[in-house]
Amino acid sequence: MADSSRVWLITGTSSGFGKRIAKVALERGDRVIATARSIEKLQELEEGLSPEHRQRFRKAALDVTEGEDAIKAKVDAMATFWGGIDILINNAGFGLVGLIEEGGTKQLRRQFETNVFGVMDVTAAALPHLRESKDAAVVVVGSRSVWIPELVGIGPYAASKAAVHAITENLSSELAPFNIKVCLVQPGGFRTEGIYGQPYFTGNPIPAYDTLREASIKRFAGVPGSEKGDPDKAAIAIVDVVRGEGVAKGRPWPPYLVLGEDAEVNVKNKCAKVLKVLDEWVDVARGVSFDPPQDGHSK
Repeated sequence: MADSSRVWLITGTSSGFGKRIAKVALERGDRVIATARSIEKLQELEEGLSPEHRQRFRKAALDVTEGEDAIKAKVDAMATFWGGIDILINNAGFGLVGLIEEGGTKQLRRQFETNVFGVMDVTAAALPHLRESKDAAVVVVGSRSVWIPELVGIGPYAASKAAVHAITENLSSELAPFNIKVCLVQPGGFRTEGIYGQPYFTGNPIPAYDTLREASIKRFAGVPGSEKGDPDKAAIAIVDVVRGEGVAKGRPWPPYLVLGEDAEVNVKNKCAKVLKVLDEWVDVARGVSFDPPQDGHSK
């Protein structure tokens, strides 16, 4: 590529973190391929850019649930815009809220289709191009929900993000030989558009859960607008990490990037909780190994 700036492929760019990351990357002088299911919303994003930024901006319709073959064809076509892809931001996703038993596997499958399989299909499609880059990175937007899955109502969402976390951590090992850096972003509550746009699932009410469900619905209804996280600051931090500047200047690449005071507390509390139980039951943990050979009976 003649242009020395890097090419970013960002999913879920019509709103939230994706939209903001795209703008910051353009401001830093890089090129952006913005994708979303709605090309109209991407048009709105493009129209809000300066003429100079528009020259380094491309948009493409991409539904991450289209399936691996369709996604590969689209990503391959996107790679021809500027002759490659250097940075992949897996941002597209959504959250279903509801009780696990009431939603059943239908809700789980719907949640996993976008948040897990979508991430995997886009990543697999982009990796051949990333391996050709001299300075490649994969950033996956996970969630602090993985650290608080006990919270009633977030079961399907937390489960999907837990799978994403495991896949991302494994990818960091698989991609290390190619010098492709991997970062798992774990944001807390941020005031982004439509984050709580999905209605609470009530399509299969089980009377035994009536009290619990109503309390959970009330809790989620009170969240929008109360989040402490500033999504603009989060986008700047993520771009800083990818480019090694700003808050990341002079610091090693972070395999994990926890964003938000609430997320910090959640991670620390879960680690402390697990370690406490482990310490209380450490005798049992250690007591299930084979007994050592007795004197005179060793081979």
